Amino acid sequence: MYGNNDHIPVHHVVGPNQNPKPMKRHHTARYYMQRVQDSLTTQVSKVVCSIFLALLAIVGLVAFITWLSLRPHRPRFFIQEFNMPSLAQNNGFQNAQITFNVTARNSNQNIRVSYESMDGAVFYREQKIGYTPLLSPFIQQPKTTKVLDGVLSGATLTVTNQRWLEFQSDRSDGNVEFRLELTSVIRFKIATWETKRHTMHANCNVGVGPDGSLLSNYKNKRCPVYFS
Repeated sequence: MYGNNDHIPVHHVVGPNQNPKPMKRHHTARYYMQRVQDSLTTQVSKVVCSIFLALLAIVGLVAFITWLSLRPHRPRFFIQEFNMPSLAQNNGFQNAQITFNVTARNSNQNIRVSYESMDGAVFYREQKIGYTPLLSPFIQQPKTTKVLDGVLSGATLTVTNQRWLEFQSDRSDGNVEFRLELTSVIRFKIATWETKRHTMHANCNVGVGPDGSLLSNYKNKRCPVYFS
């Protein structure tokens, strides 16, 4: 018999459906060193990637700003004068002459335009009736305007009697329409660097009145430009 102050030893038995308490694992110093090394490597990789992405963004931004400031704008052409004085004469086709004046504007801030010569052609109802060389090779500086004058007559202007009758028919309606096409091979130049050659076309639609002078609604009109 045991007294009230005596303790009866109790043995805890693990039942078949109970899991034993897991034993605590003790990691070595090498394990913790490897964990620290892996953590430092990850942090360094993140910093390097962040720096690389930041530099890439800065380079891209600088390149974009440079492109915006240096990207070449097409030359701008404006029709100033286009006259056929003999249109008011009955037999004017015998001494028909066309004169025109066009301004070429280089609106670029830092880019020069190099023209490898320029030619002018006049079309009536999409048929070429005249052609003449306009300019020898030249370089147009930024923010400058070049005046282009042309004269078509004699061998450079083909006007038959039938064509003249068509002119007179349009003249009776108050407007004879022509198309002046300027063609040149150009390059854009920035300092010593230059682009490849581009064949440029400027199409100027013009109309003259019964007296053969350019109608006011065509004066100073900008000519569309495209490359081929």
